Amino acid sequence: MDGTGTRRERFRLWRGQRPFLGGVLLVLGGAEILVTMKAPLPVILHIGMQGLAGYLLPALMVVCGLLIVFNPAQRLFYSVLGILLSLGTWLTSNLGGFMVGLLMGAVGSCITFGWLPDQEPRVSRRQRRKAARATAQGFGDGAGEPA
Repeated sequence: MDGTGTRRERFRLWRGQRPFLGGVLLVLGGAEILVTMKAPLPVILHIGMQGLAGYLLPALMVVCGLLIVFNPAQRLFYSVLGILLSLGTWLTSNLGGFMVGLLMGAVGSCITFGWLPDQEPRVSRRQRRKAARATAQGFGDGAGEPA
């Protein structure tokens, strides 16, 4: 029992130190576009360029997503590259995997770009009000000094 709880906590800690969701969405978006490139012939649209670029851009999306997850120090570069690759698949890969892969890649890149590693957890408005009331009650004598 000790091993699974410890392993789960280690994974949760590891995942919290990187833009995990953004990287996974970018990987899934690239994988979905690659799958639609291998769709049966009646389903294939092939609007725009075909050939190597149709496979290269989604493959690079997958690589960028993996690099985001495993090397978060360079996340800004990978996220900008990921959004450019995602938008490029509109022209090269079945309208970006029928829009699904393009949107997953774009959202994953945006999440990664906005992720801040050392940010304090957000305090809700309700918690801020409660703290303000507690502070105001502590200074109840009107002189500005604690009671």
